[in-house]
This record gives sequence, C-alpha cells and structure tokens, in this order.
Amino acid sequence: MSRVAATYDAQQVQGDGFLLQLWRFARPHTIIGTTLSLVALYAIADGIFPSSTVFGFAGGGQGVVDSGTLLLTWIACIGANVYIVGLNQLTDIPLDRINKPYLPLASGAWTPRTGWLVIGTCFGVSLLACLLVNSTWLWYTVVSSLILGTLYSLPPVRLKRYSFWAAFCIIAVRSLIVNVLLFAHVAGWQASWRDMPPPVWLLVFVMFAFSVAIAWYKDLPDLEGDRTHGVSTLALQLGSRRVLRLGALVLGACLLLAAGAPWLVHLQQVNGIVLSAGQLAVLLTFVWSVSRVQLSQKPSIRQFYLTLWGLFFAEYVLFAVAAQAG
Repeated sequence: MSRVAATYDAQQVQGDGFLLQLWRFARPHTIIGTTLSLVALYAIADGIFPSSTVFGFAGGGQGVVDSGTLLLTWIACIGANVYIVGLNQLTDIPLDRINKPYLPLASGAWTPRTGWLVIGTCFGVSLLACLLVNSTWLWYTVVSSLILGTLYSLPPVRLKRYSFWAAFCIIAVRSLIVNVLLFAHVAGWQASWRDMPPPVWLLVFVMFAFSVAIAWYKDLPDLEGDRTHGVSTLALQLGSRRVLRLGALVLGACLLLAAGAPWLVHLQQVNGIVLSAGQLAVLLTFVWSVSRVQLSQKPSIRQFYLTLWGLFFAEYVLFAVAAQAG
C-alpha cells in the first residue's frame, strides 16, 4: 500500500467513535478466537466427562466449572488478550502507519496515552478476575500469556524482532498454554497435566500446526513496514512464496495426520468419524485458499489470512462437536 493510500485510510477512520476504535484496537479475530477456544474447551471437557449436561453448568466429571466461574474466566482471558495485542500496537506505531493505518494509534484517532490507559485497565481487570476465580490453572494460563506477550513486544527484549522467537511466543500461547492449561481449569483437572485425555493432545497438535502457519503468514502483507523498520520476519528472510509453501506443507501434513488419528490411536472419548471428516474438510478448504492467494496483492493476502483464522475457529467447533458426539 502506498503512503498516500495509508494516509487516506487513516483519515477515513479518525472520525469513528470510541467503541468502534476499541473494537479495532482489540483485534477482533483474536477476541473471537479466545472466546471460541474457551467455550469449545468447556464443551470438550463436558463431553469427555459426561456427568453434566453441555452448557448446563451443573458440574460433573472432574468438576467442570460453573457459569459464574466461566464468565470470570472469559473476562480474565479477554483482558489478557487486549493487553497483549494493545501493547504490540503501542510499540509498533511507526510500522502500523505503513502496514495497518486503520488501527486507532496508527491513524491518530487515539493518542499513546489512551492506548496505555486501555491496556493498563485490561491488565488489571484480567488479574482481578483471576484473583476472584482463584484457580491455579487459570493463574498459570493468564500470567504465562501476559509474560510472553510482554516479551514479544516490549523493548529491550522485543522478541518479535526475531523470526524464531516471534513464532515461539505465538505457538506457545495458542497451541500449548490455552489448550492444556485452560482446559485443565475449565475441567477442574486434579491430576498432572501430563495425564490429559488423548483428544486434548490431538487438539494441541492441530493447533500447534495452525499456530505455526499463523506465525509465518501474519507478516506476508507487512513486508514494506517490517523491512523499513528492521523487523526480521521469516517472509523477509525466505521470501513470501517460500513461506507460503512451507506453511502449507506443515499445516497440510498435520491435518492429514489428524484425520487419521482416530483410527491410529485410542480416542474413545470423541467421535472418530466426525473428527476425521472434519479434518479432511478443513484440509481441502485450506488447500483451496492457498491455490487462490495472490501474493502481489495485499487484499488477497489479507483474505487468505482471515480464511486461515476461520479454519482455526472451525477446529474448536469440530473438536467440541466430536467430543459431544463421542
């Protein structure tokens, strides 16, 4: 995108109201992902430990959390989410003026002071919700996410400058921390995390692959700003096309393995037919989206990236349905 177009986009959004700016600042796809992961993990726990009715919040199994605890958990996770993505924007204002001029700080609709006030409030709300819930697993989930999110963005560490460590932060949070620690919390898990049910580890495996793809693909539309400000992304090191192919190979192979997993390992807690058919559908949709992306056109890359997030969301729905039908 040219600097003239970036200026035009920034002017277009400056007049929008505070709530709409806050929605942009919160990065809606991450809010949806966090919310959906929490609801799906509850449904998976409820399906694996079926002594409670799904979304009946009556407890059961290992002690599935009640509705009040689930709400406070959501508040804690969303607060941490907004803090992490907001801190990234506060430290990326010069880059975002080139790459994402529609964001509140990059467009000038918000001052940095407003941004710091918002993320400080979200940080405090997240920790307060954890305190009210008083769950060790939730504390582990939120605090580890906050630490990695801070190290990712904030100087002098600023791990996002390094392609490996930037990917590590995203993968650790989205694949391991959320799906193991948050599941343990909503399921009222009393044993070691190493003894989690096999479907949870399969979910971790699938989300690991998606997190790798997300970490690699998120920089595809941002080459101009990253190059200008010295952020060494994998897309700059290897080239966009190689990164696209490499990510497609990793994610495609993992989805194929996940489709065969119900027939190769012991997964009696979930419906194998639902899970396998769903993985194949996700794989075919992903291959179709890869074949259509035009790397020379930013709108095409962004559409492809949003499709990837849509498939990421679909995996949570798929695992929840498979667990309930198991």
